[in-house]
Amino acid sequence: MKDLKGKCILICGGATGIGAATARRLSEEGATVGIGDLNEKVARDLASELNAAGGDVTVWAYDQADEASVNALVAAAIKHFGRLDGLFANVANLQVILEDGDILSNDISLWDSTLRVNLLGTVMLIRAALPQMLEQGGGSLVLTSSDAGAIGEPERPAYAASKAGINSLCRHIASRWGQQSIRCNVVSPGFVLTEQLDANMPQELKDRMLQGARSPRHGRAEDIAGAVAFLLSGDGEWVNGQVWRVNGGVTYAL
Repeated sequence: MKDLKGKCILICGGATGIGAATARRLSEEGATVGIGDLNEKVARDLASELNAAGGDVTVWAYDQADEASVNALVAAAIKHFGRLDGLFANVANLQVILEDGDILSNDISLWDSTLRVNLLGTVMLIRAALPQMLEQGGGSLVLTSSDAGAIGEPERPAYAASKAGINSLCRHIASRWGQQSIRCNVVSPGFVLTEQLDANMPQELKDRMLQGARSPRHGRAEDIAGAVAFLLSGDGEWVNGQVWRVNGGVTYAL
């Protein structure tokens, strides 16, 4: 990827899954990587692996539901790096997603916890990082959304609303600060078959989920990481305010 070598990029939610695959990809591309995550031990194990392979990866523990913690994370990263070229906001509260039934069955506490992490947490991250990017003359933001935010489903309204908010937030950032060399884009992953899912999901269910795809395989975390790396790199310089559906062609929703 163009211009990733030496860039300082903070990945929020980088300990496992898509975030970890992105940390690995950016490190391989020569970027200096910071990982923020609630699961500090797993994040540090990943950093040790990448640093042993010649990377430059630093870890900070933080809680995306807490504004002081978010601000402390971004301040620590800026102090450590001296600048901030990119931010990948990849955190979502998935602990309550199985309880996210419909607008009548969900209580307000479920909406609060979902929106607090998924949407307001992302707002807090951007509010903390954007002034530094503006001061240094530009930067790239990549946010993680979901097709649930656009396609309409009979369940998961809180999750879907939080992700629709992410899409709108991206377009606001690009519209407001794009002329000041700020880029903000979204990756909207389809079904990503992680190692844990692959080991525990029945083959029949895997096959059924593949039937609606327009690609011959399920997604991998590395597929999303490649898209994120492109959007953070100089190769993605003319992409701004976009929602990229990296989903094997399952949906074409706007």
